[in-house]
Amino acid sequence: MECDAVERLTVRYTECMAKETLTVRVEPGIRKALDGIAVALDRDRTYVVGQALEEFISVHQWQLDHIRQGLREANAGEFASAAEVKRVTERLRRR
Repeated sequence: MECDAVERLTVRYTECMAKETLTVRVEPGIRKALDGIAVALDRDRTYVVGQALEEFISVHQWQLDHIRQGLREANAGEFASAAEVKRVTERLRRR
């Protein structure tokens, strides 16, 4: 497979991964918004949807990873002390 380097809006990336087709149903307003973003970025709808899915997965995977880590720590009995909780709470209240 040949990789093509592409530059748009000063963002550089390389496309060289195999793609699969995914069909989804969306509300007309979502499609219209995707099309508007695609026009503004001078990209096609497929690119915009792909980027949106990557961001969604990245955020949710990060959350799941941290939840799992917290559960592992809790199951191992690794909890913050009362003093640590108080220190963090006071710091956050000052913001």
